[in-house]
Amino acid sequence: MIQVQKNAERHRYEAVENGQVIGTLEYRERGDAMELPHTVVQPGHDGKGVGSTLARFALDDIGGAGRKVIPSCSFVAGYIQRHPEDATLVAH
Repeated sequence: MIQVQKNAERHRYEAVENGQVIGTLEYRERGDAMELPHTVVQPGHDGKGVGSTLARFALDDIGGAGRKVIPSCSFVAGYIQRHPEDATLVAH
């Protein structure tokens, strides 16, 4: 089972399975918004929904804090396009 956690010290969200980090989604503070510049899924774990799980967690976390998102990572931008309900989180 994949668990996602926010690692504030490393400025990233981490997908963890069996105690191992199998994916990360970096974030950067940009004023009132959070930039999401890069998503990485470890080899052997791609195509299993790890990136989508990270994106969902990050968007819920950031939106829940009343902040906006700058999706500079192409994966996150594509995720938001596939989930139009999240478009309101995008900073303009």
